[in-house]
Amino acid sequence: QVQLVESGGGLVQAGGSLRLSCAASGRSFSSYAMGWFRQAPGKEREVVAAIGGIGINTYYANSVKGRFTISRDDAENTLYLQMNSLKPEDTAAYYCAAAAGISRLRVGSVDYWGQGTQVTVSS
Repeated sequence: QVQLVESGGGLVQAGGSLRLSCAASGRSFSSYAMGWFRQAPGKEREVVAAIGGIGINTYYANSVKGRFTISRDDAENTLYLQMNSLKPEDTAAYYCAAAAGISRLRVGSVDYWGQGTQVTVSS
């Protein structure tokens, strides 16, 4: 069992930055692939970024490439998402997720979800 708790969301102006954190508790954090998803009102939840176990492999949605960076600290059981050059269209609830492999970081196959943290980008 893995529990995930996100923090770091908030209100920021366009062009600004935020850093999201996801604290994990439970067993074998380092063995899970981890990801960040987001869901805007009226839209489907989508994967934003993902990182494999040990942090070798990463994936970014085209909409955030070059602006967001995903990282993990397995010693601290923490996942991060550094978000720079934020845009109003980045406004959404952001969710941390864990899965058995990076290929399983899809909405229908995630093993564990966090409760979400709200990011609002004003224009």
